[in-house]
Amino acid sequence: MADSSIPGFYEKSRDERLGLVADFAGLSGEELGILRGGGGIDFERADKMVENAIGTFSLPLGIATNFKIDGRDCLVPMAIEEPSVIAAASKGAKTARVCGGFKTHADRSYSTGQIQVLGAGGGSAQKIADSEARILELANRQSNTLSKTGRGAKKVSCREIDAESGRMLIVELLVDVGDAMGANITNTMCEAVSPLVEEITSGRALLRILSNYSVQRLARASATFASEAVGGEDTINDIILANEFADADVYRAVTHNKGVMNGVVSVANATGQDSRAIEAAANAYAARSGRYRSLTVWKKDGQGNLVGELELPLSVGIVGGIANVHPLARVCTKILGVSSAQELACVMVAAGLAQNYSAIRALVTEGIQKGHMRLHARNLAAAAGAAPGQIDDLVQKMIQHKKISLDGARELLGQI
Repeated sequence: MADSSIPGFYEKSRDERLGLVADFAGLSGEELGILRGGGGIDFERADKMVENAIGTFSLPLGIATNFKIDGRDCLVPMAIEEPSVIAAASKGAKTARVCGGFKTHADRSYSTGQIQVLGAGGGSAQKIADSEARILELANRQSNTLSKTGRGAKKVSCREIDAESGRMLIVELLVDVGDAMGANITNTMCEAVSPLVEEITSGRALLRILSNYSVQRLARASATFASEAVGGEDTINDIILANEFADADVYRAVTHNKGVMNGVVSVANATGQDSRAIEAAANAYAARSGRYRSLTVWKKDGQGNLVGELELPLSVGIVGGIANVHPLARVCTKILGVSSAQELACVMVAAGLAQNYSAIRALVTEGIQKGHMRLHARNLAAAAGAAPGQIDDLVQKMIQHKKISLDGARELLGQI
């Protein structure tokens, strides 16, 4: 069985890394060519994806190693511009391996569509309930594919909300979208049934749109981190106290959760997911109690080990959308070895937990800057004009002279 624990992966050349990834994931020569090609899309493809295109924009793509998720080893592609994220996720996953890795679960892929009804007549909520079968039948006519596979619209519900202009009726469709993210079909269904909803309620349907707050689509990860691997009881206690800080203070919670999303969104970027929808849903979920709190929970088990848990809504897909259009996203999905949207969500939530573990442990021990600044120095060295063969020497000088700045890099570059 393939092993994602690859010692010294970061020290290897690009060709060596690509060879290891290709062997692990069974990549073809064509797929390796896509990885070597950089951004994965040419201008002609980009011009079909967005309006007024003038070029393409690439992010660094790296591989997080050491992940074991539900007993399966994974190499995790991560696309992100920020230094230390991939290293931190790999380090967190390595520590989690000691006790078996990450245990995950993702709910079935349900999407929620909303129809805003204005001026609904009396008893409209009951009328909608009585007409559920008619509404579902019409909604499911919009997708033969979902209907044939036993998916599609499953439930109709409604709520009344009080807005500044008065009371509104919100009719909601619950749609099983299978392995798709599901935005397009959910929107199509909402638009298709809105005339019927107007007829039933004697109201006016205004907005007919997917909700990105996908609380019927939660993903959960947990992991045990052995006490000796974490650094002992004092470090574990400090991690728990640091998490309490994030849970009680919004200023800290925002930064804490941003670190979680470093892991989640970098996998989303690599696999062609809607990262803005994912971020918005996660932040809303963090505030579901009425105040903004930590997305993670850290505690001790009966043996004194550290246990981490993360739960958040994740609307992701492996069919449809950019995930199928972007060649590099397809290759990254193959590297992950996932065959369903639920499996992809499980990898993403595990990456978020691994990232949070490493970040919070660094904060309570050596401080976040020790490891981060070395990686930041590499960016500064490149920005100062260092050639690839000069960067390592320049970074070492910057650290020795404590000149981690662009001016410092330029000054020291002249001495090489």
